[in-house]
Amino acid sequence: MVSQDFAGRPLKKLLLFDVDGTLTPARQNVSPEMFELLQELRKKVAIGFVGGSDFVKISEQLSISGNNVVEDFDFAFAENGLTAYRLGKPLESQSFIKAVGEERYKKLVNFILHYVADLDIPIKRGTFVEFRNGMINVSPIGRNATIQERHEFEAYDKVHGVRAAFVKVLRERFADYNLTFSIGGQISFDIFITGWDKTYSLRHVENEGFEEIHFFGDKTFKGGNDYEIFTDPRTIGHSVTSPTDTIKILKDLFF
Repeated sequence: MVSQDFAGRPLKKLLLFDVDGTLTPARQNVSPEMFELLQELRKKVAIGFVGGSDFVKISEQLSISGNNVVEDFDFAFAENGLTAYRLGKPLESQSFIKAVGEERYKKLVNFILHYVADLDIPIKRGTFVEFRNGMINVSPIGRNATIQERHEFEAYDKVHGVRAAFVKVLRERFADYNLTFSIGGQISFDIFITGWDKTYSLRHVENEGFEEIHFFGDKTFKGGNDYEIFTDPRTIGHSVTSPTDTIKILKDLFF
């Protein structure tokens, strides 16, 4: 039996969406067309987003004209659901540093910064390690790169495997830390406690009584940051190639 809060929706389904590459171009804003489609969709089903970025970044991307993003989605999951909202109200959150421990965290970050310093890539900008509540995000080029520089690094990385090599070293060096390394977006990868991938968000919704939980994402391949939730038996996974593709699939399925 679906929760009373969602009993008025004609379809007793929940649709969860990755953000970058699925609802928006990477680190860019949602289009009016996508926003309007999601609001129409919400009249039929429950909707939510599951992003790896922190809540502030996702809010900037998904807000139209200053709207409050937690009011435009039934479920809002930043940092894979470690920061979570249900119908505008915050749910319990988690902390990466508490789970890892300050000393071990410092060793991990020191190693990452030394590795970046020795890395020979065409350009480097700034913010190579970004601390978030539930994870850390590592970018060999730096998160201060421009949109154009992000595109160039993504193309370079496809040829040279910079992020994949970085992850391999970290996985071996910190094998006893119980960490998962997940490549996502164009320029970075996430590090989080094993089990704190996007499937973490499902613990917030699995008892709501939905008949089906659908997930839409673009990094659904093994090693991508949508893979675990895409393949989870509790979800019906949909692999998309862009926000335009997401719109097409949604129209085919629900309109």
